[in-house]
Amino acid sequence: MSVAFVFPGQGSQSVGMGRLLGEAFPESRRVFEQADDALGFPLSQLCFEGPEQDLQLTANSQPAILATSLAALAALSARGLVPTWVAGHSLGEYSALVAAGALSLEQALRLVRKRGQYMQEAVPVGVGAMAAILGLEFPAVAEACRESAGEDVVSPANDNSPGQVVIAGHAAAVARAVEACKARGAKRAVTLPVSAPFHCQLMAPAAERLAADLVRIAFGDARVPLVNNVDARVVRSADECREGLVRQVTGAVRWRESVERLVTEGVGTFVEVGPGRVLSGLVRRIARDARVVNVEDPASAEAAVAALAVSPA
Repeated sequence: MSVAFVFPGQGSQSVGMGRLLGEAFPESRRVFEQADDALGFPLSQLCFEGPEQDLQLTANSQPAILATSLAALAALSARGLVPTWVAGHSLGEYSALVAAGALSLEQALRLVRKRGQYMQEAVPVGVGAMAAILGLEFPAVAEACRESAGEDVVSPANDNSPGQVVIAGHAAAVARAVEACKARGAKRAVTLPVSAPFHCQLMAPAAERLAADLVRIAFGDARVPLVNNVDARVVRSADECREGLVRQVTGAVRWRESVERLVTEGVGTFVEVGPGRVLSGLVRRIARDARVVNVEDPASAEAAVAALAVSPA
């Protein structure tokens, strides 16, 4: 049975995230301890106790999601559940690379902390925007963005599932594109409460800064194959893994195609590893015959191990 571990790029970024994992599993607790040491501040305390407004900051929320995902991964690994494939949605690709052995936990945490900072600083607050377009397929959304851009930037940022595409760019251009999508038959458009317009060309300054950091990191080859989200293709070499992380900052997340590629490769079971259940819902929409489970706390970890008939190590 081919099993893909998929890692979220967003999740339940609320006070208490990861606390139950850390309390229940020594291996998960060690992940949070390593995160605190790697970053030089008590990320675990921020995850477990808040304050909420600090946890929501992009420079904090990105390493918090990563650490929580890897804490869940550690619990699964200790119980003998390991992936044959990995993939991650946006930020989740860093978790996937740790799971594949291409990056260390400490390297990934330091990188995503900087990634969040660079993304936040790339565009002044209020200049950019993102919106979810529901009930309209990707080609029509892309056409609406091209029609609406003018001298501004607006483009698809996430191809999440059939009929769910997120767009990003200058706020005025996003507003124009929303109306153009509605004119093409979109059922609904929702402006997202984000601090920056991720995965569009406005993030180019962040990509340049991150590239300078990534070139200094010693990546390894992935021990299990990764489907990266900027190309939706299989990568294993260290150079391919590094290069994909640079291009994903400005490139669209091709999640629908990534899941389709995993199915083509024989994956029948998807395990969402990390806070929330967003990817579980998307996978069910894309691959209706796939088995989907999520792991975000001790109860769901034990249920996943039982469901997949894995004996504890």
